[in-house]
Formats: sequence, structure tokens, C-alpha cells
Amino acid sequence: MMKKKLAIACGAILLGATSMAQAELTANIGATSNYLWRGASQTGDDAAVSGGIDWGHESGFYLGTWASNIDWGNGSGTEVDFYGGFANEIGDLGYDIGLIYYYYPTSGYEDSNFLELSLSGSWKFLEAGLAYTLDGDADSDAAFSDGDIYYYLSAGFEVVETWSIGATVGHYDFDTSKAFGDVDYTHGQIDVTKSAGDWGDFTMTVSKAQEESGSDDTKFVVSWAKSF
Repeated sequence: MMKKKLAIACGAILLGATSMAQAELTANIGATSNYLWRGASQTGDDAAVSGGIDWGHESGFYLGTWASNIDWGNGSGTEVDFYGGFANEIGDLGYDIGLIYYYYPTSGYEDSNFLELSLSGSWKFLEAGLAYTLDGDADSDAAFSDGDIYYYLSAGFEVVETWSIGATVGHYDFDTSKAFGDVDYTHGQIDVTKSAGDWGDFTMTVSKAQEESGSDDTKFVVSWAKSF
């Protein structure tokens, strides 16, 4: 109940007094055999458990937070994301403008936090977008400091009832110094999802990225997620 009250208070700051009928609070939990983010494993190819809370207003404004365990090779850690933005549709065209802050509170992950601006547009089964790193705690000549740009194009279809398939191609363009080396990479991913109603959604993923991502191995991942 306290979390719901806090969400309503945030909405009031953005939009003025609103009724509960105009806003929605949801939560989500998930588990995966490998936490992949833009083609790169965040858990050393090990499993992850995640969860989050989202608040959305009928006008299109939204706020949320999400957390997961991570392991970049320097011990187990935690990622906590905070985000907000505005999403809406004009006919078949959809758009989303938002900010997301990636926070890593665990010892050993100092200077890893960074802030992104995200822009995306969709038309029917297609979606394209980019994310731009506005600021980061890393050194200015390293990745995830500022100026990095991630582009992606994706498509998704419902094959038959309760079954869907999606594909994504993305590219990371890092604004790093020559001394740091070329770490730009491209990745591709295919997802097949089975909706099981009250039991959540089960997704099977095949992903491959260039070696600069940290690994060019083909990755096979099984995930489960549920919203309520």
C-alpha cells in the first residue's frame, strides 16, 4: 500500500491531482538462464532473477524501477534501473521518449553508473530506436561514460494464438578514445515466446554478438516473466 501511495504522489507532481481510474500500478518478476543486455551477458552466462514496479498514467507518462543480479567477472553485484518518460500513439505510429539511470550499488562496481536518453518509434510490427549516454561515472575515455549511442531495429509477430516471435538487430557505437581501442559491436537476437496466461510468459532466445561485446559465442537462453 505504501508503494502505491508513493506512485500516486509522483503522478500528482507530473500531472496534478488524478483519480485511481486514470493510473495503473503494476509489478513484474522474472528469471532467466542468462541475463543478456544488448547482446552481452551481464551475469557471466549464469542465471539471473529480476523484478520491478511500474506506474503508468493514461496520458502516456510513466515511471518505474527494475533490479537484477549481475556478475561482470569482479564478483556478484546488483543492477537497479530507474526510468521515466512519455509514450503514446498516433494511429498506427507509436513513440516513446524517456530517461533511464543504471545504478550499481555493490562494492566492486564503483564508477559504473550512467544515464541514458532513449527514443523509439513503432509502426505495426516494426520498432526502431536509439539510446544515447548522457553522462556516466566511468573515465571519459572508457565505454559508458558519455556520448555512446546504441541503435536497434526489431520486428515482432503473433504466429498463432499464445505464440509470438521477435527479432532484433542492434549496434553499439562507443565514444571512446583511440587508446581504449575499438569496442563497437553489432548483435542479433531471435525470441520465441509462449504465453501461459496466469503462469506468465516463457521465452526461448538465440543471440549472437561480435567478439567486441565480450563473447562471440552463440547463446541459447530460456526466460520466464510474469506481470501482475
